[in-house]
Amino acid sequence: MALNTIGLIGGLSWESTALYYELINRGVRERLGGLHSAPIVLWSFDFAEVERLQADDEWDRAGRLIASAARELEEVGAECVAICSNTMHRCADAVQGAVAIPLLHIADAAADAVQEQGARCVGLLGTRHTMEDDSYRARLAGRHGLDVRMPDEDGRALVHRVIYDELCQGVIREESKRAFVALAEEMAQDGAEGVILGCTEIGMLLTETDLSVAVFDTTEIHARAAVDFCLS
Repeated sequence: MALNTIGLIGGLSWESTALYYELINRGVRERLGGLHSAPIVLWSFDFAEVERLQADDEWDRAGRLIASAARELEEVGAECVAICSNTMHRCADAVQGAVAIPLLHIADAAADAVQEQGARCVGLLGTRHTMEDDSYRARLAGRHGLDVRMPDEDGRALVHRVIYDELCQGVIREESKRAFVALAEEMAQDGAEGVILGCTEIGMLLTETDLSVAVFDTTEIHARAAVDFCLS
């Protein structure tokens, strides 16, 4: 069978991009067997460049940067594009507007996974940009009808710091894991039936065995959506 080529926009950070590459190729092999793997083209950014735009609130410039990468991927044969970052989906409209191929939106994939388990109320952990900007939460709520809970201001600051200062640099600390578990369990006590790991690095720290409620790891979920597209 002919496989569809996946375009990945990565390096946001490279730690999670490496997970995408492994998960997508493993998923294709598991479903087709033998020596099969996924046809992938990858654009990998220097994350320091992108993070400066995030920190300076230069989202229009960031959007143009990500959109340019999507066009390059389309030109070399990608048949879809996936942004390997929850945060950078703030630029999703700019990316989809720049290409004719479909964008596999990570929030849509996450919402589908939540609804498949019959859940409606979920907690959200991610960068400050993801948790506090309306675009990501509005997509979960408005398009998919989910009730989204978040940590309080101090909790959001802690999650943001750990993501950038630790996880994006490959650092895993037990005290950070305990803090994330506590925040997730607080949201569960507030009614969340599951927790969306709304940053592609958080799965390095938390797994489904760590919490009393369902865990929706967006890296794994998004990678499965890419596998589905590849084999469609």
